[in-house]
Amino acid sequence: MKKLSRALKLLLYSKISIKRQEDLSLTKKYMPFLLATAIFMEMLDATILNTTLPAIAKDINESTLNMQSAIVTYVLTLALFIPISGYLADKYGTRITFILSIAIFGMGSLLCSLSTNLIELDIARIIQGAGGALMTPVGRLAMIKLYPKNELVSAMNYAIIPALLGPLLGPLIGGYIVEFLAWHWIFLINIPLAIIGILFSLKYMPDYKEDNPKLDLWGFGIFSTASILLSIGLEFADHSSNYLYVVVLMLIGIFMLYVYYIHAKAKKEEALFPLSLFSVRTFRIGIIGNLVTRLGLSAIPIMIPLFIQLAYGKSASTSGWLIAPMAIALMITKPFVLRVISFFGYKKTLIINTVCLGLLILAISFSTKTMSVLYLVPAIFMLGCFNSVQFTAMNSISVSDLDDNQKSSGNSLLTMNQQLSMGFGTAIGLSVLKWMQGAESLTGADIHKSFIYTFIFLAILTILSSVVFKYLDKNDGRSMLLPKKSSNS
Repeated sequence: MKKLSRALKLLLYSKISIKRQEDLSLTKKYMPFLLATAIFMEMLDATILNTTLPAIAKDINESTLNMQSAIVTYVLTLALFIPISGYLADKYGTRITFILSIAIFGMGSLLCSLSTNLIELDIARIIQGAGGALMTPVGRLAMIKLYPKNELVSAMNYAIIPALLGPLLGPLIGGYIVEFLAWHWIFLINIPLAIIGILFSLKYMPDYKEDNPKLDLWGFGIFSTASILLSIGLEFADHSSNYLYVVVLMLIGIFMLYVYYIHAKAKKEEALFPLSLFSVRTFRIGIIGNLVTRLGLSAIPIMIPLFIQLAYGKSASTSGWLIAPMAIALMITKPFVLRVISFFGYKKTLIINTVCLGLLILAISFSTKTMSVLYLVPAIFMLGCFNSVQFTAMNSISVSDLDDNQKSSGNSLLTMNQQLSMGFGTAIGLSVLKWMQGAESLTGADIHKSFIYTFIFLAILTILSSVVFKYLDKNDGRSMLLPKKSSNS
């Protein structure tokens, strides 16, 4: 009887083990889809609204100039809640936090579509932003904890596609929705995506928690204040001609970051973002590289459509279709990204790829008024290919050497850094364009020349940013790559 009982126990444990392996396999299979859904909703919503604000303003009897508050409130909510995303995931678990974030984002989207005035829309955008601030960092944190290092790059490679597609497809989709449907649908399209995301999350989202996580309230307050001030400054830089306010806000924001540094130095490992994160060399280089590289690259998805419309006189829908090759290139390139990084290593890949991106931006500046706008298509396509490699490599090297107790805070800081750097990049691109338009001695008030010089500036900025990646070691990130097959296999 004892032998039979032992055999039955072994059989039961074996079945449980097999079931757990099957569940883990399915979780790994669908986790990139979950993160991709969250990123797609957030990025599409962030970019689609820019092209539809005039239509919304007309419908709710509001000035188009006042509609900027619908964007600002969303951005500020992101700046407030992203820093706390890691703590919430650690305390309540990645599953419940992720599901609630999608539900909140979906509810905010529904309320946006039902808004009848600007105040209602702003409140709905705050709710949307609260969900959006948690979706991406919590989803990415779950992936970082779920996959072994040598599987993470491949999984993340496909999950971040929507982050690159959103800025490209948003203006095009928004234009067609306003033209053929109604502006309400730019928010309603999020509802089925949110429902699908929640249903899959209930079944496939892993649930990771930490024991007794502590919230650094002072650090959260200081860092969030800095993020909000910098975000407001960036929004004003895009839409205001009074740069004194921008400079003052940015300087106060930077000062608050210094105050946070003093605070974190005193709190040490109990700080919201411990300074020990920056003792991890790959994280330090990855986060700085993310920042400086995006200064030149983030404006491109906006600058190219504007260039096509203003310098060549094409319609918004035409410009949308002309940048579609970048989206196609992103999809085509994804299966080869891991092979490229594995072959060259992170250091060579990031240095060469960053320089190539700068040269492609420079190639756009060679276009003349008499050239067909189709001249831009090959460069646009190649930009998509190299962007695909760039962001997969930068994001994965940043988290490659973080310890388990650093992943939550490191991931949140990386997300916040990306959010601010994209804002900085867009503001820099548009500000340089405005300056070029006013520099008549240089451009002769020619809009085409203004764009050309702006592209040259962004190209040089991007090429110079490659210097950051020279500080990587040639073997950095090898643990993230799949082991090479031996010649005998």
